[in-house]
Amino acid sequence: MIGILERFRRWRRARRLDAVTVTDEMWERAEARLPFLDYLEADHRRRLRELARAFIAEKQFYGAHGFALTDEVIVTIALQACLPVLRIGLRAYRGWVGVIVYPGDFVIPRKIIDETGVVHEYDDEVLGEAWEGGPVLVSWHDEADAPEGVNVVIHEFAHKLDMENGEVDGLPLLPAGMSRKAWAAAFSAGYELFCRQVDAHEDTALDPYGSESPAEFFAVASEGFFEAPCLLQEDFPAIYEQLRQFYGADPAAGERRVYGEPPQDAGVESP
Repeated sequence: MIGILERFRRWRRARRLDAVTVTDEMWERAEARLPFLDYLEADHRRRLRELARAFIAEKQFYGAHGFALTDEVIVTIALQACLPVLRIGLRAYRGWVGVIVYPGDFVIPRKIIDETGVVHEYDDEVLGEAWEGGPVLVSWHDEADAPEGVNVVIHEFAHKLDMENGEVDGLPLLPAGMSRKAWAAAFSAGYELFCRQVDAHEDTALDPYGSESPAEFFAVASEGFFEAPCLLQEDFPAIYEQLRQFYGADPAAGERRVYGEPPQDAGVESP
């Protein structure tokens, strides 16, 4: 039997959801900024809109440093925030309510103590940050000014998933049926290879920032999984497979559906 408190919570959620109206035109304008959504199957695309609308109803958006939030900004962020939880659902984002949007890069004061006990203070210029039990901070750029090869929203919300089971270490709460051992093996080997590539100044399939830590590697790999899935699958097939199971989606198949199969190596020309 459902208790009175739970019925009240459901009624309140339904009221908030009823207050969120997104027109077809607004969906289309927001989605036009996110061409990788074309990799989704039709039912996943519909599911994403439903989740994004519920996300807007549940979370509170704030503009920082005078940034004027618009409906398009909110919908665009919500679509990207919900992409990683298509399978999991919004329960993965419970326990916090705030999304703070900055106009471009922003600075966070840092304080660290080194091994000798000396305190170092500095300003860290960032694109986004996820706080455990707290808000998600993201930067917003006009399309012409957006940093290439970076999706700050997917990145920070991947961190939120990583926080679900405590320590932010690149090992999120895995669904039933997934092996922690297989995940650790794929990501450990992939991270070591990636760090060697970055140290050697090689061109990499993922943002070099992922070499900072296993947690950043998971977040960067999640960006690549949704935005450049075929490239991730080619360079890190074991990681792609783990993310395919975790996120419950196969965007590489969608990318091939949209753009066709990549050309085969034609090293020897036909006579």
